[in-house]
Amino acid sequence: MMQFTENYCPSPLHKIPPLPNLPVTKNQMFRARPWPGFPTPKSLGSFGDANCMEQLLVHCANAIESNDATLAQQILWVLNNIASPDGDSNQRLTCGFLRALIARAAKTGNCKLFTAMANVHANDLSMNNHKFSIIELASFVDLTPWHRFGFTAANAAVLEALEGYSVVHIVDLSLTHCMQIPTLIDSIATRLEGPPLVKLTVAGAMEDFPPMLDLSYEELGSKLVNFARSRNVVMEFRVIPSSSSNGFSSLIEQLRMQQLVRAENGEALVINCHMMLHYIPEETLSSGVPNTSSSIENTSLRTMFLKALRGLDPTIVVLVDEDADFTSNNLVNRLRSAYNYLWIPYDTVDTFLPRGSKQRQWYEADLCWKIENVISHEGPQRVERLEPKSKWVQRMRNASFRGVSFSEDAITEVRNMLDEHAAGWGLKKEDEDVVLTWKGHNVVFATAWIPA
Repeated sequence: MMQFTENYCPSPLHKIPPLPNLPVTKNQMFRARPWPGFPTPKSLGSFGDANCMEQLLVHCANAIESNDATLAQQILWVLNNIASPDGDSNQRLTCGFLRALIARAAKTGNCKLFTAMANVHANDLSMNNHKFSIIELASFVDLTPWHRFGFTAANAAVLEALEGYSVVHIVDLSLTHCMQIPTLIDSIATRLEGPPLVKLTVAGAMEDFPPMLDLSYEELGSKLVNFARSRNVVMEFRVIPSSSSNGFSSLIEQLRMQQLVRAENGEALVINCHMMLHYIPEETLSSGVPNTSSSIENTSLRTMFLKALRGLDPTIVVLVDEDADFTSNNLVNRLRSAYNYLWIPYDTVDTFLPRGSKQRQWYEADLCWKIENVISHEGPQRVERLEPKSKWVQRMRNASFRGVSFSEDAITEVRNMLDEHAAGWGLKKEDEDVVLTWKGHNVVFATAWIPA
């Protein structure tokens, strides 16, 4: 399960006690398997750049997958000495991937040399989760535009879509536990025609993904209702226990049952999806499902979820997510994709959080969790299955949605928000969509959709 912990990664690997019963000794290590360009201890410095570390991780992954314990140990020794959890951003990134590979090897049981090491840091991986208070979480998500970008763009699009409605039903599928909603309430409260009645529905997740709250959704709802009241906005709050693992089926069913009432009352229906849809399994349903037609067999849960949303005839759907692809069934492809995306948060953290701060530990613990999930897990346990914007755009179009552009006012608001953060963050438009960038690299995208 996803977790923010104050010290997710174990102590540096080079401090781990000698491993028992390894197939080769340290003195034999570099004579056991000649490898062109393999370094000696004195030449490790030349392996410190990101490209070399990525190649070492790839070789290590291949060795683990092929059960080549000797080669795996050789590469592991090098990585132990160049990938410090307290080093620069590339070293910390590589350290996270190295430990994820160790965890994967320990799960498969193919490489016995990792067993002792896995046992050493097993307790660290099961440390108690840090649970945020609302104030902590609000402060945490404000540290970078990673979430604020989506909040700002989505809220602007939602406000435009809600003009003229006296009743608004917002379904918030958000990784950040409604942290977007207070700003939306503030904007709704100042609407010229007066604020609408707001009905807020959330999916009470059955899984734990970071960040995690230290209070229940019922308690959170009470606080949001009171906040809305302080802004002279009437809000109703409801939690529907629902799981991303089955495409939020119970939530969809409840919304479908209320569809006629919404139509009779002239309610606007807003579906706000903030970094949650990539937890819905993307694999095509297998023919093992009984009594299914061939068309259904070739449908993924993501496709079914989006088509179910279309059947609800929403006023607007806003989809915000990270612009990367973690869906490959090939471990090395997945490792490369994740490594070449997750350097971004490690690079940005140096611009806004000092070393040793608790917030930095929480931030990088989240990243460690992502890396471990992408690398060490398979099947239903591998829930970090990001897809790039292009894939989601095609999915939305296939589900009979039509993209709508963000207005110039919305883009100006996003730019103003970015001005509050470190240089390096940028904004670009791609067709109707907007994309957050870091040093020119795509980070997060925001899209808005209406029924076609």
